[in-house]
Amino acid sequence: MTKLFGTDGIRGVANKELTAELALAVGRASALVLGEGTPGKSLLIGRDPRLSGQMLEGALVAGITSAGLDVILVDVVPTPAVAFLTKTLGCAGGIMISASHNPLEDNGIKVFGPQGYKLSDAQEEHIEELIYGDDYPRPIAGGLGRVDHKPEAGQLYIQELKKQVPVDLSGLHVVVDCANGATAGYAAQLFRGLGAKVSAFFDQPNGININHFCGSTFPEKIKSLTQEMGADLGFAFDGDGDRVLAVDELGNLVDGDHILAIVGLHLLQNDRLPAKKVVATAYSNGGLRQAFLACGGDVQYAPVGDRFVLETMLQEGCILGGEQSGHILFLENSTTGDGMLTALKLLEMRKIQRKQLAQLARSMVVFPQRLVNVPVRDKRGWQDNPQIQRAIKEAQELLGPLGRLFVRASGTEPLLRVLGEHPEEQVLEAAVQLVVHAITAEQGIIHVS
Repeated sequence: MTKLFGTDGIRGVANKELTAELALAVGRASALVLGEGTPGKSLLIGRDPRLSGQMLEGALVAGITSAGLDVILVDVVPTPAVAFLTKTLGCAGGIMISASHNPLEDNGIKVFGPQGYKLSDAQEEHIEELIYGDDYPRPIAGGLGRVDHKPEAGQLYIQELKKQVPVDLSGLHVVVDCANGATAGYAAQLFRGLGAKVSAFFDQPNGININHFCGSTFPEKIKSLTQEMGADLGFAFDGDGDRVLAVDELGNLVDGDHILAIVGLHLLQNDRLPAKKVVATAYSNGGLRQAFLACGGDVQYAPVGDRFVLETMLQEGCILGGEQSGHILFLENSTTGDGMLTALKLLEMRKIQRKQLAQLARSMVVFPQRLVNVPVRDKRGWQDNPQIQRAIKEAQELLGPLGRLFVRASGTEPLLRVLGEHPEEQVLEAAVQLVVHAITAEQGIIHVS
């Protein structure tokens, strides 16, 4: 049996790997699992604006109603809106059709439980089992599910954001890049509703322009737009609106690590950060942890992926966590990453601390990083090579407690990647070169890049 669910739902090229037939089976299986013991409840479906979303929506509707559950369609909304509306409207579960920041040809299916959290591994495994082997009876006549269309439900989500972070944005000029995605109909409305002047870009989705050289995966756009417009700050969302990158008034990028530092340190200093730590991943810059250690806090690391960040947050009793990509979770306000909520939190910090974003971002000093791609004859076996492992150990000792070292094989090329991090450039370079030279001597070819 092929495993369908990854770290962020089911993804693939729409109509090739993620077909209408598969979506129908996913819809039916999700209804059988989430609707068990909850007769009369509905599954809620939202989507981003990419063209294949309507095809997959229709297939999901067919699958869900064939299992006897009703469907609520809320049309194009951000992923966090699906999580919120699922709980608010008392649904058995929710489904978001989106491939997030991926290109147009991809799409995905994310499934949420009744409380707005992504499903557990056990629930996903149960759904997969039913996709490949469903022998449940099929209702007929009045037993079939109904479809209720509620496109206005997205406004409940906007109202909730204003309620969660009631910040007055009067006199502020904000630039938004909506990636021609799910935030296009909401971001400018949200900030204008709180009093800001908004210059909106890439907010005209046509089904085929989502993430096309815009949004959080192309931060150069929001950097240049913020400066050109002379704005106070800018925000770039991804295709489904669950992450955001910010730009300060000087045109500098403010990523997820900076956001965790700005908000987390404020909470820590005001004794509002449970366990005195935030959750991040191994890809977060070491300067984040150093900033927290200097203030009596710490950073707990989780495996890469927002679902693992969430699991670690729940285990450690943390309320704030996220990734460098701008996928931030505020568990006191939401059950999943939310780009617009994150933007409001940053604006709130700016207001409370009476500082410009560039000044707030200085709360974290970014550690220098050095990445070297080492071409090799064979990228296997390096973990068992004693010379390479000895060099890695010596490099780690050289970097000490303030530095980090990662060595991994490329998934697509004959390369071993060596990534080092340390506050001092000279120490960093010496440690990385130790490992690079060992790999080159043992498994490398002549050219080293």
